[in-house]
Amino acid sequence: MRPESGALKVILLSVLAPVWVLADPMPSWQDGGTKSAIVSFVDDVTDPAGESFVPVSDRIAVFDNDGTLWSEQPFYFQALFAMEMVSRRSADDPKILRTDALKAAASGDLGALLEQGEHGLLEVVDVSHSDITVSDFQSQARDWLYSTNHPTRERPYSQMVYQPMLELLMYLRDRDFKTFIVSGGGADFIRAFAEDIYGIPPYQVIGSVGNHSYEIDNGEPVVRKESGVSFVDDKAGKPVGIMRQIGMRPIFVGGNSDGDFEMLEWATAGPGPRFGLLVHHTDAEREWAYDRDSPVGRLARGLDEGPDRGWMIVDMRRDWRRIYP
Repeated sequence: MRPESGALKVILLSVLAPVWVLADPMPSWQDGGTKSAIVSFVDDVTDPAGESFVPVSDRIAVFDNDGTLWSEQPFYFQALFAMEMVSRRSADDPKILRTDALKAAASGDLGALLEQGEHGLLEVVDVSHSDITVSDFQSQARDWLYSTNHPTRERPYSQMVYQPMLELLMYLRDRDFKTFIVSGGGADFIRAFAEDIYGIPPYQVIGSVGNHSYEIDNGEPVVRKESGVSFVDDKAGKPVGIMRQIGMRPIFVGGNSDGDFEMLEWATAGPGPRFGLLVHHTDAEREWAYDRDSPVGRLARGLDEGPDRGWMIVDMRRDWRRIYP
């Protein structure tokens, strides 16, 4: 079953949640410095009588997706989806398995695929994400996310989202922020589920973009996904993607890896009040613990420079009462 829409979630919380939960906008966050800093910032920028007041039109919050809003281990979920799609396509057309990377993907061998490096991974994504309409691609992505269990967590990928971050998104929107996703993942992939899971509509998703084409298919106008990449929304590409789609610096920005460094750097360098947040994966029991040496979601520069830049480092084990819904 798919999660309720953002609006229905609010209704259900209002009807079912106990009074003490309603009094706390982020009940899954431990009381302490991190939570207090977030609430204090939001209170300051939304107080019309305060010196730090920010007009509603400027209350923009952006968040990375992988490792920030949902888990990213053992590897990025979009890549695992791409492997499954290659496997399905190869069942109908074995000739597509023309390289070691594609053969590894079709057999579900993530280790062998990673040995092929970035080029091999991009090849798998290219084959699995092209020659299909955007509508059909997103339908496949949704079906996979809601019906396929994570290999170790015994829950669908759609439920690998962080409850504390769902609460933060809702809290910000309740205070008249517009929330955006800014991800290195594919925009078409994230738009398939962002509204259902995060309450973020497709037009507020910024991500990497492949090539597209328009055509008439059996009398029906469609947009198709084609081979190749037109824009990579990662590292220095994230500020560029934000400027292209939003046209202004956000005042609240959240990430979890050094791939988000430039986004936080640019956003928090603007005038007026700014809030930068990095999710640090420190909970090996409830999620995973990794940072500097991880091939996925590496966090080193952010740990070293973030505190001096005024960024809040969220310690998952210490700051979150729970991880998943």
